Order: sequence, then C-alpha cells, then structure tokens
Amino acid sequence: MNSPIPARLAALRAAMQQHGVAAVLVPSADPHLSEYLPEHWQARAWLSGFTGSAGTLVVTHDHAGLWTDSRYFSQAEQQLAGSGITLMKLRVSHAAEHLEWLQQHLRDDEVLAVAGDSVALTTQRQIERRLAETGATLRTDLDLPGAVWPDRPALPQAPVIEHDPIYACIPRGDKFTRLRNAMRRHGATHHLLSSLDDIAWLTNLRGSDVECNPVFLAHLLVQPGGRATLFVNRAKLSDALVAALAADGIGIADYASISSALNELGTPDNLLLDSGRVVSAIAAAIAPAVTRIEAANPSTAFKAVKSSAELEHIRDVMRRDGAALARGFRRLEQRLAAGMTVTELDVDTLLHEERSAQPGWVGESFATIAGYQANGALPHYRATPESHSTLQTEGLLLIDSGGQYLGGTTDITRVMALGETTPEQRRDATLVMKGMIALSRARFPKGASGPQLDALARAPLWASGMDYGHGTGHGVGYFLNVHEGPHGIRPPVAGGALVALEPGMISSIEPGLYKPGRHGIRHENLVVVIEADRTEFGEFNAFETLTMCPFDRRALEPGLLNPEERAWLDDYHANVRAALSPLLDDADLEWLNRHCAPL
Repeated sequence: MNSPIPARLAALRAAMQQHGVAAVLVPSADPHLSEYLPEHWQARAWLSGFTGSAGTLVVTHDHAGLWTDSRYFSQAEQQLAGSGITLMKLRVSHAAEHLEWLQQHLRDDEVLAVAGDSVALTTQRQIERRLAETGATLRTDLDLPGAVWPDRPALPQAPVIEHDPIYACIPRGDKFTRLRNAMRRHGATHHLLSSLDDIAWLTNLRGSDVECNPVFLAHLLVQPGGRATLFVNRAKLSDALVAALAADGIGIADYASISSALNELGTPDNLLLDSGRVVSAIAAAIAPAVTRIEAANPSTAFKAVKSSAELEHIRDVMRRDGAALARGFRRLEQRLAAGMTVTELDVDTLLHEERSAQPGWVGESFATIAGYQANGALPHYRATPESHSTLQTEGLLLIDSGGQYLGGTTDITRVMALGETTPEQRRDATLVMKGMIALSRARFPKGASGPQLDALARAPLWASGMDYGHGTGHGVGYFLNVHEGPHGIRPPVAGGALVALEPGMISSIEPGLYKPGRHGIRHENLVVVIEADRTEFGEFNAFETLTMCPFDRRALEPGLLNPEERAWLDDYHANVRAALSPLLDDADLEWLNRHCAPL
C-alpha cells in the first residue's frame, strides 16, 4: 500500500510556500504539554507516520527529518520507510539535535513556524535565541500542520468525575489553601495552570481525555479572595459536580475562554506561571500590564510526595495488581504447556482480563508492552494485529504493563523464561537484576537526587562494557499519570535541575539491556522513598519496594549473584508470598509458592 505521508508533506510544503515559511517545526505536544496526546494534537504522527510518544519533526522545502531517542530507533526506521523523512538520531555522537540543525540550515530573513499551542514558553525563547544568531525569525501564530489536516479528530468529550473521597484522601480545599500559601510566598495574586495532572490533583477530579491517563482538558486560574476558575467544557460536568465545585470557590468557564480571561488581568495583578508548562499561545494572551512571576508550579512538588493515607491505598493496590498478574502469568504458562497457540497480543488480553476484575480498577496506565525475544529489544515495542510474534516454549518474554486504580497507579516489568534460555540471556538478565538490587538496597543522604544514584543501577553492566539508553526511574502519580515529575533517576545532565528524593515520593527502578535482533531485558519495580536512619553524618533515606510480584528466577544465573543479592531476592519473594497468598488459591497459589521459593 502506498504511504500517504509524501502527499501530506507536499500539502504542508505548499502551505509553507504560500506563507513564506522556510521550515516548520512539529513537536509532540498539545496546549498542556502532555506526554501522551489526544488524537486532535497528534500532528507529528499524522504528518510523519511515526507513532512513538517522543519525537520532533522538522520540514523544509527540500528536507524532512524526524528526531527521536534510542528507545524508538528501530520503530522509527520501520515507520519512516518510504515516507521521504530521514531518521535523525538523538544523543548520538556528532549528530545535531533539531534546534542545532535548524540553526545550521536557516539563513538570514528566513522564517521558522511552529504552532503556538504546541511549544512551551521556555522553548519559544530558546528557539528565538538560536535563530537570532542566524538572522532567521520565529512565527508562532501559524498552525500549518493543522491547516492541511482535513480530517483532524475533534477534541475529546469524555465526562469529568469526582475522585472518590475515600481514595482522594486530601480535600481539594486543603490543597488550594496550601497552594495559596505558596502563591503568597512568591508574591502572586493569581496563578495559571495548564498541566493536566496538576489540575486534576488540585481539584480532586479525574477524566479520560488522554488514553491511559485519568485527566481532562482544562486550564485553571487561581484568583484572589478564595476564588478559582476552571476552564473546561461545561458539558463534561454534571450539575451536581458544578455545584460541589462552586461550594469550594471554583467557577466554570468555557475551555477556549482562557485567553480572554488572561487578557482581562491588569496592573495590580501578579501572575505566577511555570514557563516550562505553559504554551506560547496562552502566554501571549496575558495582558502586558500584568507582572509575571515565573516559577515551577507548587502543586507539582506537592503531589509528588504521597500522604500516608495515599500510600496505604497504594500498597493495597500493589497487592491486588500483583495477584492479578500472578493469575495472568499462571494462565499464560498453562496455555503454553498445553501446546496452545499464544501470541504477544494474547498476553495483553490475559492481563487486561485479570486486572479488570480487581476492585477499583479503571483501566491500563499505558499500553502493554509484550515483546518476545528480539521484540523485547525495542524498549517501547507494541504488538499490533498486523505485526506481532507467536510465543514458543523457549527464550525470553518481556512484559511491561500497568493499571489505573482509584487507589493508585501501577507500572511493572517482568522477564519470563518460556523454556530453554541461552547462557547469554541468563547472564544479561542477572546483570540487570544486580543493578536493580543495588539501587533498591541503597541508603542515601537526605537531599540526594536521582542523578546522584543512577550509576548504582548501571555499574554491573558498565563492568561488562554494556549500558542502556533510557533513564533508570520516573515518578508515578496517584491515580494519575504513570510518568510524573519533578523527580527522576537518570544520568546527570549539564545544567539540569537536581530534585531531592523526599520521603513519600514514588519512583520506578527499571534498569535494562537491549540487544537488537536478539533479546531485551528490563526489570521494574515501583519504590517509595522512606526515612532510614540518622547518624553522626546526618539523616539518611532509603527505598521501600511497593511492587508485589515474583521475578522469574528461571531467567537468571544465580551463581552470578553474591550472598547479599541472593538474600535480597529471597527476602523480596518472601514478602511477595506473604502479601499475595491471601488473595490467591488453588493453582494460582501453587504458582505463587513455586515462583517465590528461595534460590
């Protein structure tokens, strides 16, 4: 079948010619700078055919390039084939990233266009500084991809609901009080929020406008006098919910009216906004007389630290999620042992069936990754009806999956040995496990950040001349986005902020190893930062493992584990067995006991 991409690029280039534009930048973004986008804002995917969640498209009159990172190299090569778009690999030696490339190729008086509703204010400024060195200019008032997208999907219209107070734990009035105290410390009279997870957390509301993320399209303006305005499609809210919000001082205005509201602010108003989480088009609507105070959204740091009540719900969710996985994995092994045909798609179906039977389940927290053998080497692989593998009773199956529950969000990766494995596979799986154990056991001073700990998970691989191209850990929301900031465990970046890991913060620990054409390994648990002890050298923190599901020891080479590592794995499996046994019986309980036996 002929690709539609060349025709779409031709239409875009015709629009560029009409408007005197030399280059168009198409990020993976929406007006809320979300990681996962409603279809309405998936212009980069529509124009390029590349469906990965991270990527930037640049189109000139004689070149089109798609920049993405190593997680997506293989996927991008496949999806860009025949499109006329060149894969531009990020973080590869001597390769220019997209802004550097534009700086090299745009000349004096040429124009770069990017839709103002898909670029952060900080990014706009960065682009303008780069272009100023070449004499080129930036226009953010043109949405050329949108202009040539004839069948662009409409905005999502899913209902907005109240997060059940049993699980919400902290009333929204208390959250707004804390937020207003932070605003006063900044000297702000008003505060603008566009980030969907911040808005959902503050208001104790949830939605389903973004696949797998329980958020809804909205902006929020916090005003003096205990008032706030939620800019959202009124049809999504019930009358009872509107009344409940009004009782807490939150009014409703149309989603599209945020710009006019900002334009009505005046001289005495001091507006707090996060320039990295507000798009250029929204910022441009702020009245010139308003004093801007640019700082991180206080709510981002607030929601990262889970309360003790939230953590109790999360621990219960982890037990139920683990029990669901145990049932699903047992059924998978049973089918393979019976000689039934099982595909990667069936793995997704099995886990969905088991998770959806759990109390408080809402949906998946991301699309399940079930990668058999070489497919496991694609970190963000997704099986489709058109392209998937059939499982055999040999080799490794990588399964990365998660669930959204009223009481928390899960994210877990396990590697299953489906039969005979090679010494290389077992060695690789064990080296990755050594890194996971090292980081899980870590004690670290109060104030330490993720980048200071990242090397602990990589050291066993580095010792063998190997590494992986993604971060080691990301924050996780509370019945919110599966990827949450501001903290993370990743290699240090020059000039990057170091966010301290505070007690109550949840992070994944997920080292990996990927050998294209052969196999992929990733072990992943969620952990919460806890207080450890106080010594003469100060206060120290540690991690408590939250995820409760056995690792497949058949994929490991136990002889490569030292006594401390073996003890950690045995202790972990003893905890898993104690946590899940009351929720399982018969064949499922027998499966659990077998997989949790000491090494």
